[in-house]
Amino acid sequence: MDFRSILAGARLTESEARFLWDHPELHSALMSAAHEKRKLVNPGNRVGYTVYRIINYTNCCSIGCSFCSFYRPENSPEAFILTLEQIKEKALEAKKMGADQIFLQGGVHPNLPLSYYTDVLRLLTKELGMTVRGFSPVELVYMSKLFQMPLRELLRELKKAGLSSVPGAGAEILTPRMRKILSPRKLSPAEWKETLRCCHEEGLPGSANIVIGSVENTDDIIEHLSLVRNLQDGTGGLKSFVAWTFQPQTTHFPIRRVSVEEYLALIALSRLFLDNIPHIEVSVLGMGEAVAKRGLYAGADDINSIVIEENVLKSQGFSSIEQAETFIRNAGFIPYRRTLNFD
Repeated sequence: MDFRSILAGARLTESEARFLWDHPELHSALMSAAHEKRKLVNPGNRVGYTVYRIINYTNCCSIGCSFCSFYRPENSPEAFILTLEQIKEKALEAKKMGADQIFLQGGVHPNLPLSYYTDVLRLLTKELGMTVRGFSPVELVYMSKLFQMPLRELLRELKKAGLSSVPGAGAEILTPRMRKILSPRKLSPAEWKETLRCCHEEGLPGSANIVIGSVENTDDIIEHLSLVRNLQDGTGGLKSFVAWTFQPQTTHFPIRRVSVEEYLALIALSRLFLDNIPHIEVSVLGMGEAVAKRGLYAGADDINSIVIEENVLKSQGFSSIEQAETFIRNAGFIPYRRTLNFD
């Protein structure tokens, strides 16, 4: 395939993306083209990183995704809900480590009151002066139903309390076929898209992702990327996109090993296909340093790390600013620290 038109600004079509994905012999050229595109979109040889703490405020969840080992039913002896004091302690610990941002995420709890969420947001933002990204689309929709509030009204209340952005978490593979296999009780792809559209229109930007390594096929991957691109065409609220791979957590979930070359090809395809999303992240946390370095030459311009406290996935990420900046420099780039919204 001739990538010159793509680098000149032509939009990669779904059929072209399928062709590229299905022909591994083209993946080396795909990665080279994606690196050139990355330099056009983000000149200056810079690679971003951020410093934040994930606070999982509860592991109680009523969704029960097949791949998740973190969640517990509300009546489980292992279920927890963090108190305000416990959340404050974690936030202060993060500040001592140089973090000024919190990623607030939990299960879909069936009974927590709205005041819990707003009190937590006020604590973190008003009292401690931190910024907060929080609540996946499925969390927001279930809150809206529980509190019998229109989604936009809920978003305004959370924003007023301090929420500044919303992640596109809970996406995995956004096709009806894969939803039935992985998480039939989660939002449908259309509901996920509509929820983030509302978030963006209410001034809550965020990110999106894809997770491969199950029984997805080419059509699933391209349909997912197309849904994300269409959302961004309408709102412009996605600041970044990251590719992950499933990690083995449960015994009843179909998982396969994703090769390094496949993962890097996905990074590259994301850069070229998602021509309206400025930043593509490579997951140091999930893939490790060697793969992340190659990803920075396959279309990615960001490593996301440092992440303080990851309870859901096994982390291969960095634990200090010095480690992150040294890695970026050794990879041949100039590090810069950014916020969760790339401000």
